[in-house]
Amino acid sequence: MKKGQYNKITDVPGVTVGHVTIDTEQHKTGVTVVMPSNENVFNHKLTAACHVINGFGKTTGLTQIEELGTLESPIALTNTLNVGLVQDGLVEYMVEKCRSEDVVLKSFNPVVAECNDSYLNDIQVRAVKQSHVIEAIESASVDFAMGDVGCGKGTSCHQLKGGVGSASRIVELAGEDYTLGVLVQTNHGRLHDLVVDGKPLGQIIMGTKKYEAHRASMDEDISLDKGSIIIVLATDLPVSDRQLKRVCKRASVGLARLGSYIGHGSGEIVIGFTTAHQHNSEDVILEMRQLKEEKLENVFQAMVSAVEEAVLSSMLHADSVTGHDGKVRLALKEFL
Repeated sequence: MKKGQYNKITDVPGVTVGHVTIDTEQHKTGVTVVMPSNENVFNHKLTAACHVINGFGKTTGLTQIEELGTLESPIALTNTLNVGLVQDGLVEYMVEKCRSEDVVLKSFNPVVAECNDSYLNDIQVRAVKQSHVIEAIESASVDFAMGDVGCGKGTSCHQLKGGVGSASRIVELAGEDYTLGVLVQTNHGRLHDLVVDGKPLGQIIMGTKKYEAHRASMDEDISLDKGSIIIVLATDLPVSDRQLKRVCKRASVGLARLGSYIGHGSGEIVIGFTTAHQHNSEDVILEMRQLKEEKLENVFQAMVSAVEEAVLSSMLHADSVTGHDGKVRLALKEFL
């Protein structure tokens, strides 16, 4: 399908992404923030949905999205033990944002998701602070970096180096072009299962001398899928929160195309929003356009395609990384 200008989630107008990367001998981690709108999203809420494919993960804010079908927060991604500190950063940001605009804030639903980067990162020392969240928000842009940056600095994908990836697709409906964009934080999958373009690439890699030379430094049980993936979906399609949830569910097909079977210890969580409806807090009656149900067909296909490419993008943009205790994650591009 046709791609957007940047082939990133930021091809959806108004969406920006910012990172802070913490890259020291001890820490390989960071935070990535998806800014869903140019407006104050607390005061101009967006239609949203979420879907938990497998729930071995730690998030904040999903219960209210599920209940109300709205998003009122930037979406922040980090490591498992830093969820609370990153949530505090979002709260501080939104309190100051609303105060500067004379908006009364007495409750707020911050949205934070995570992957466990402890294979490469000293996760018990929580390196990501509130100030890093603000810095990531302030640095948010349209053409952002991918690979081992931000929340993806210490993550793994199919037991190679994972990270942040993104892709977008254009969907034409009734003579108009709409954009669907995806951003992923990849930390899932087994190398043995990796399939690219129908080829057993993971098994081929496992048979190379380069892989065998580094096998001792990996020190892991390669028979288990113990990781996670966070998938953020943005679009400007006029869809309801229920329809958006249907699109979110198709993310699992994109993962399966690359060989993921979504293991017991893996957390696959999808958070989606559309910029087509911005609900002012003072509105009483909301007028919303909604796509005809059967016209979601191409949208489903766009979601599957974008997720598959975004995962590959996270791997292809990443460099090999040596972690805090000498463990190594090799980059996919070293084998191509």
